[in-house]
Amino acid sequence: MGKVKKTKLKLMDRVMIMIIVILVLATPIIIVFSKSVLSKTNIEVERIQEKVEKQETINESITMKINELASLSNIQGVAKEFGLSYNNDNIVIIK
Repeated sequence: MGKVKKTKLKLMDRVMIMIIVILVLATPIIIVFSKSVLSKTNIEVERIQEKVEKQETINESITMKINELASLSNIQGVAKEFGLSYNNDNIVIIK
């Protein structure tokens, strides 16, 4: 049998092998990290959506209260309470 000749790897070959090994080891870590960041972001989005929905409910309630207070019957009641009268002749319609 002949002698098996060992060949030395060139510097560039060593560098390429090291880069490949680093990429193979780093890829799963990067994937897990990015999914973690995505999960945190989704949780924060859900919290903000809940706050928005709560604020929209409050806004609707306030709008209904404003409409109730601005109704003609309420205005007439407040006017009578303070001794004022509602005179249709004093109303000017602007077009």
